[in-house]
Amino acid sequence: MRAALLAEWLKLRSVTSTWHAMGAAALMAVLGVFWTLYVSDLAEDRGTLQAAAPEQGLLPLLQMSLTVLGVLAVTSEYATGMIRASLTVVPRRSTLLLAKAVVVGLATFTAAHVILLVTYSASRLIAHDHRLGFNETPLADDVPMLLAAGISVTALALVGLGLGIATRSTAGALISVVVLLFVLPGVAAYLPAPWNTRAASLLLPNLVPQLVGDRLSSRLGDGLLPPWAALLGLLAYPVIALVAGFILLKRRDV
Repeated sequence: MRAALLAEWLKLRSVTSTWHAMGAAALMAVLGVFWTLYVSDLAEDRGTLQAAAPEQGLLPLLQMSLTVLGVLAVTSEYATGMIRASLTVVPRRSTLLLAKAVVVGLATFTAAHVILLVTYSASRLIAHDHRLGFNETPLADDVPMLLAAGISVTALALVGLGLGIATRSTAGALISVVVLLFVLPGVAAYLPAPWNTRAASLLLPNLVPQLVGDRLSSRLGDGLLPPWAALLGLLAYPVIALVAGFILLKRRDV
């Protein structure tokens, strides 16, 4: 197992796509600075301003960027034929998949929380003299939301890994994640009550605030999950994707 982990770590950090994905994710911090400067100027004109915190408003950028990393961790091997060499070195497919999941999970968990913390810190430093809605909450109260957001990024990267194994297609896996993240929430809104709120509470974008007890009253009403159920729901997505990927990986020749 140790050799498989080292091999997967070497592969992940030696391909340029990993650093491209990391760079795209790091844009969150840059855009967060520009957003904070923009809303700070508006606050000066209006005296006070309620605005979305950049680490929340720009979270989909971070999620999709590191999901690409998870997808490419396996689909790039299918595209180049490297998967055959990987299976030769690590013939047990369960060990190979577990090694990929551990490496992708640790890399995205670390990168996500570093970028979230940098974005959070930079925005608060810039806005410390301005009366902004997101600047009035102490750090201790925001830590659970930052942790939940980082967990969601890791979960989505592992979903991308599982879907990449299942589809063996970068485009197919990414389209599936886009559907989960952006399309299904819109579809759920058109379901008849109370199924619209019940379905929405189980969808990926709405699980993060429920992890920290955000009531989401304007969107979900009473169709909410307790934090422990929201965490289980969030973890269920990568587990299902990885199990599906493993089943197909075992059944196929490559």
